[in-house]
Amino acid sequence: MRLFAALSLVLILTTGCDPITKIMKSKDPEYKLRKAEDYFAKKKYNHAQQLYEDVMPNYKGTARFEDIYYKYAYTAYHLRDYMNAENLFKTYMEVFPNSARAEEMDYMRAFTFYKQSPKAELDQTNTIKAMGMMQTFINTHPGSTRNKEAGAIVDACRTKLEAKDRNAAKLYFDIGQFRASAVAYEALMNNYPDSEQTDLYKFMSIKAYYEFAQMSVDEKRTERYGKVVESCQDFMDRFPQSGYAKQVQQFLSLSQTQLKSIAHEQPSKTSA
Repeated sequence: MRLFAALSLVLILTTGCDPITKIMKSKDPEYKLRKAEDYFAKKKYNHAQQLYEDVMPNYKGTARFEDIYYKYAYTAYHLRDYMNAENLFKTYMEVFPNSARAEEMDYMRAFTFYKQSPKAELDQTNTIKAMGMMQTFINTHPGSTRNKEAGAIVDACRTKLEAKDRNAAKLYFDIGQFRASAVAYEALMNNYPDSEQTDLYKFMSIKAYYEFAQMSVDEKRTERYGKVVESCQDFMDRFPQSGYAKQVQQFLSLSQTQLKSIAHEQPSKTSA
């Protein structure tokens, strides 16, 4: 009796464990579509995706096709297959350019790139794409209710790009590549003029240029300490209230002292 019960349980589990297989075998597209809608509503996106993909050829050219394709695109998004979702959102806009959902699809396409944006240390190709596409969305849909969120994403992408560039500039400094570090910090100032750390970038470029001057050959020291002096004076003009102003003043004094010392050395070398 126990053996019979166990075999019955196995039979029930075996025949009932994979209902999607039974549904896929059906020849009735209406039944499959109803089940796809049910799975989608229950957030079982993997099953919904399989069924939508299977029935789409049966509804292509009908009034129902747009809604099926719309939900099919979202199954990829919800399954975190963002590369495929981006392509599906793009195709939706191409196939249904006059749809009431076209703006939503335009936004979601840009959003998939944002979802693929990695940590600041990694390649930022998708971050750059997300920022550009979100800005294009804002420009293309000036009255959209999504623009506030789109703008926030643009800012988040810019912050991440700034962090990557800042890390690179710091790395150059840490490994003693002072000229490269100074140039990188100056690029940060130019590329992110609204950053709250602009004075830090200017200060670090001064510090890097000073270290570069320190290790320079005699023939280049006058030019390079002069660069430090020029940068320090520019800093004091632009950021007189900065917390780095005192340190910048010290680099200015040190560089001016070095230039005076070099000037005193040069006549004696010439006479010799």
